[in-house]
Amino acid sequence: MPVTGFDVAKDIKIPLLSLSGEADTSPSPADARKMGDLVKQHNPNVEVVVYPGATHGFFADYRPSFNATAAADAWKRCTDWFAKSLKA
Repeated sequence: MPVTGFDVAKDIKIPLLSLSGEADTSPSPADARKMGDLVKQHNPNVEVVVYPGATHGFFADYRPSFNATAAADAWKRCTDWFAKSLKA
């Protein structure tokens, strides 16, 4: 039987940032939130953000799915997350 992310959520001990679109199907917003909740049971360093109206690939400015508002927020969250998570 294949192992899924849900099966190993308890083993994720590193900081986790999940950024996805509300209209995404891979993962769905429900699955992104569920995964975040499962990881949070064993790891407090989890942030899950679902962007309203955004689809898969919302960050790719060369795709029709590009969402400038979501991408700008996601970029800020990414840089802040890296600054915090990679502190020496």
